[in-house]
Amino acid sequence: MIKVVFLDRDGVINFEPGDYTFEVEHFKIVDGLFDALHLLKAKGYQFIVITNQGGISKGIYNHKAVNTVHGYMQDCFRENKIDLLDIYYCPHHSVNEKCICRKPDSLMLEKAIARYNVDKTTAYFIGDSKRDVLAAENAGIKGVLVKSNDQLINYLYQIF
Repeated sequence: MIKVVFLDRDGVINFEPGDYTFEVEHFKIVDGLFDALHLLKAKGYQFIVITNQGGISKGIYNHKAVNTVHGYMQDCFRENKIDLLDIYYCPHHSVNEKCICRKPDSLMLEKAIARYNVDKTTAYFIGDSKRDVLAAENAGIKGVLVKSNDQLINYLYQIF
């Protein structure tokens, strides 16, 4: 079993401007992110991103745009010597359809936990929304609520 910290994307990894982030030129890493992730990595944690991308369902952007942004994000992680095990995203939005992958439902987390043999007793999901914490609880792991765009290092006391 492995130790994993699940990360919400917008507002935790990248700056949440209050609208959809679907272009690389608008994807800005939150200050101090990699300092915090290096501390978690030193404690044996690996990382998986879990993100709602309902703008796809709304027709604002498409899967290609999300994959382009995620490719750029992975490059940023690699440049900072942090590996991402995987990225899961839900393309649905509750105004258009009902699904069980969109947070606060937990299907994305449950799939990742099963696929990577994650130790649920040591796993955390860090998010900037109550729906992130609810998804964590629904999957049987601990949720950590952070203020959107805040430095993650300010919240590590909740993990160790």
